[in-house]
Amino acid sequence: MTELKNKYDKEIVPKLIKARGYKNKMQVPHLLKIVINRGVGEAREDAKAIDVSAAELAAITGQKPLVTLSKKAISAFKLRGNIPIGLKVTLRGDRMYEFLNKFINICLPKIRDFKGVSFKSFDGRGNYTLGIREQLIFPEIDYEKVDRVRGMDITFVTSTDKNDEAKDLLEALGLPFRPGV
Repeated sequence: MTELKNKYDKEIVPKLIKARGYKNKMQVPHLLKIVINRGVGEAREDAKAIDVSAAELAAITGQKPLVTLSKKAISAFKLRGNIPIGLKVTLRGDRMYEFLNKFINICLPKIRDFKGVSFKSFDGRGNYTLGIREQLIFPEIDYEKVDRVRGMDITFVTSTDKNDEAKDLLEALGLPFRPGV
């Protein structure tokens, strides 16, 4: 079991029970999964871009990404139907907690002028989505081998449907929110 999972079980659950007045530990919200999504729009011209991006995402997450296909043709975007245009990885269990620990303690401090993440990115159902502009903040990415800077969206899916409960959970896990919100 990972360090962050142990911290959740031993420290965070009792703290949230006391703070929120839950009757038992099964009512305490928990992290269900982390979904990492990356759009690779340049894959319509360069088929190799999806492979390079998939290798980067696999190195970051430790799991092979799923290639997402376009659903329909849109001529304004020069897009045909059923061509690869994105990647998706869903992390659960120990890999999820390992990724979260690495993301909070190693990657976020590398972001220039980082003052914390915004509270406004909750979706109203207890899930939090965070956009990352470049993959260079991850330690697995070699700066010399990067052909193009690509971003990604990271979604933290929780078991609660209330934003304030999800914020308390993510804050207790170590996600730094901006002060004053």
